[in-house]
Amino acid sequence: MCYLCAMQQYPSKLLEDAVNEMSSLPGIGKKTALRLVLHLLKRDSFEVERFSASFVKLRNEMHYCVHCHNLSDTEVCEICKDKSRDGTLVCVVEDIRDVMAIENTRQFRGLYHVLGGIISPMDGTGPADLEIESLINRVREGEIEEVIMALSSTMEGDTTNFYIYRKLKDTKVKVSTLARGVSVGDELEYADEVTLGRSILHRTPFEQTLQR
Repeated sequence: MCYLCAMQQYPSKLLEDAVNEMSSLPGIGKKTALRLVLHLLKRDSFEVERFSASFVKLRNEMHYCVHCHNLSDTEVCEICKDKSRDGTLVCVVEDIRDVMAIENTRQFRGLYHVLGGIISPMDGTGPADLEIESLINRVREGEIEEVIMALSSTMEGDTTNFYIYRKLKDTKVKVSTLARGVSVGDELEYADEVTLGRSILHRTPFEQTLQR
């Protein structure tokens, strides 16, 4: 914490507590937190209660889909329920933001598998911390014919791609990866829809990436 933030004087302990809680969110500093809290104070009590209740309800009632681990209002998400989707095609992503980014392209009609992160020894995240084993089990059930690795083009993403590829090597499933329209080091959520859509349509066999 910087010296100025530590010296900040608040006229109310309630205000200070609210600012501290707001600033605990990623990307929100003390000044921004104070501005947001003061804005909430100007709103009607009903609006503030509705605002806070939405987060309590989100935390208490949100599910993770039992099939793909996507966020869902029910035990099975709407994508997995959709019979018009291609159940033989599964796109592996890091988190919900990537599902949203790919869905916005309207170029993919298969299913998803959300890992919940990527392998990152620096952050203490290993294969056992991710939904990798459940992906392997889905493949071994026999319906899936192709797994598209749609992880970020970073060292951690490539490490996770390779780990999963090795785990799937003894199965008959085809493993492909996004075409490099998504630049190396880019996060999927920041790729424009046209580029991301083309990267999915022009995906390449994962084996080709090992020959570079």
